[in-house]
Amino acid sequence: MRIDKDCYGTIAGIWAAALVLLFLDLHFISFRPLAWIIAAFLIVFMGFVTWFHRIPVRKKVGSESVISSVADGKVIIVEKVFDVHANFWPVTGEVSYYKYHPGHYFLAFHPKASELNEHSSTAIRNSHGEIFFKQIAGTFARRIVCYSKPGAHETAGEQCGIIKFGSRIDMYLPLDADIKVKVGDLTRAGETVIAVLP
Repeated sequence: MRIDKDCYGTIAGIWAAALVLLFLDLHFISFRPLAWIIAAFLIVFMGFVTWFHRIPVRKKVGSESVISSVADGKVIIVEKVFDVHANFWPVTGEVSYYKYHPGHYFLAFHPKASELNEHSSTAIRNSHGEIFFKQIAGTFARRIVCYSKPGAHETAGEQCGIIKFGSRIDMYLPLDADIKVKVGDLTRAGETVIAVLP
């Protein structure tokens, strides 16, 4: 397991703020039991923030024809797939499209979040077809990191980005894809087979 390279600044900023609060807590709160409770909370919070931005080691199941999940989460509707927050390439192929879209920060499950929220759009193509997915920011996720570069050849299961503190992934598959998940299924990025292309 490792930490995403684009999250070092986020983690360092939160740690710095927490350490300042920890110093003030231990030096200025005279009621010691309360001071120690606050200190324990801050230390646990610092550990949680670091753990939240982890990049886990996963068994890769995707290929040119087998589509793996881009993110951990729960299938909420079978044309779109929404608690590791790193994202992974769903198939092996060439990045054929990428665009960043600024936008709002509605809750991720809001009906209009897919269209109106800040998001990054990526398409990846191989001989079996083209897969399109969006990394969508939510109310608490205000920064999308995407490693998509048009023309680059990518491998299924390798990291393609991270949504800091969130949020939602929408995947769009060819109509003839053999869907392997149903509503309510839990997914693991890089390990859960979403669909198989003909």
